[in-house]
Amino acid sequence: MAFLDDIRHYWDDDAPTYDASHQHRPTSPMVLAAWAAALEAVLPPAPARILDCGAGTGFLSLLAARLGHDVTALDLSPAMLDRLKSNADAAGVTIGTVVGPATDPPDGEFDAVMERHLLWTLPDPAAALRAWREVGDGRARLVLVESLWGDVDPIERCRARVRRTLDRVRATPPEHHAEYAADVRSSLPLGRGTHPAHLARLAHDAGWRTPRLRRLADVEWAERAALPLAARIVGVSPRFVIVAD
Repeated sequence: MAFLDDIRHYWDDDAPTYDASHQHRPTSPMVLAAWAAALEAVLPPAPARILDCGAGTGFLSLLAARLGHDVTALDLSPAMLDRLKSNADAAGVTIGTVVGPATDPPDGEFDAVMERHLLWTLPDPAAALRAWREVGDGRARLVLVESLWGDVDPIERCRARVRRTLDRVRATPPEHHAEYAADVRSSLPLGRGTHPAHLARLAHDAGWRTPRLRRLADVEWAERAALPLAARIVGVSPRFVIVAD
């Protein structure tokens, strides 16, 4: 419980500035359109009942609600969900919210369970994937929206260093209010990065049938086109989605 409290406090503290990062909450119409198309392609036809785990300030939840889905947002951080509610009000959509850990999804008949960049923060991502498997009596679709980052790929590790250098030169504000505590990150199974091969294996081992991998090339293209020239040459982190039933 104390470990989860540390994680909750981190994201509560991060909530006030989280949306300031274009990585967390893009504002480019082109980038948003690419994300909307990508999400529409992997979710069940609207209207569907969607559970967004680790919803944060609501990036995926808002997109899904605008696509006509009935969305419930689950997050460990009350402060993040408060921001989500404000964002939903501003967008004119209704999103239900539940405070709680990813391993304890709310009761309900959901057609899909989705997440975006949540798994790396979980003390037990395999347990979360197993818990999500039970949502909707085992008939829900799994949608993992992720990216290749961290120490799991040497090329991307080098590109990330170049991106950080460019951010320092341009005095780009950091994406988070602080770094994760070293002891917390070292205790996370995916705390050093997420590789699609590992995530597909975790989903399969948790009981999800036939994980399918899709590169989010249109999202990457739109994000790269919105960057300054030097950053455009370096590019963005490879983005992908894993879908399973």
